[in-house]
Amino acid sequence: MTEQPRTPEVRHLDARSLRGLAHPLRMQLLDALRFGGPATASQLAEKLGESSGATSYHLRRLAAHGFVEDAPERGKGRERWWKAVHKGFSFDDSLLTDTDPAVRGAADLYLHEIAMSQVRNLSTWLGDRGSWPEEWNRVWDMSGATLRLTPELTRELIEKMHALVDSYRDLAVEDDTAAQVRIHTHAFPLTD
Repeated sequence: MTEQPRTPEVRHLDARSLRGLAHPLRMQLLDALRFGGPATASQLAEKLGESSGATSYHLRRLAAHGFVEDAPERGKGRERWWKAVHKGFSFDDSLLTDTDPAVRGAADLYLHEIAMSQVRNLSTWLGDRGSWPEEWNRVWDMSGATLRLTPELTRELIEKMHALVDSYRDLAVEDDTAAQVRIHTHAFPLTD
């Protein structure tokens, strides 16, 4: 996994913050807030099929590590609304070889949860695509390619793919037909 350029909207994960994030429910909560906007622990519990006690606890842990914060502009009375602090994360591969086994374990869990999240995203789309307008059913993609590359060429390809995706970030479209579009990229060697 390549490290993304650092911007204020992207948080660089270090050993401490990774240990605070590397939990399946915390990562799901954070994704729900990043892509769905501010919400209460009860709303997130209902959305994720969890108890509000569990979501409240894990939201407080995420807040302690600076991943989420109060959204006071949304709260009324005792209702506590949460929002994501960052739009994305960068991950340094050195976390996978850290001297602390707890850090290596957290890094491994984080990567596996990202992979599972991507599978859930795609599976949800496949199950729901019939409810989307025809124009969206004509433009989705699930493709794969197997190339014979060196590590250097693989890095070049990854950097070019990321640059292409990034070139679309500033094209925010305020149109009734616009939707959030999830892009997943994977590049890894295969065993012969």
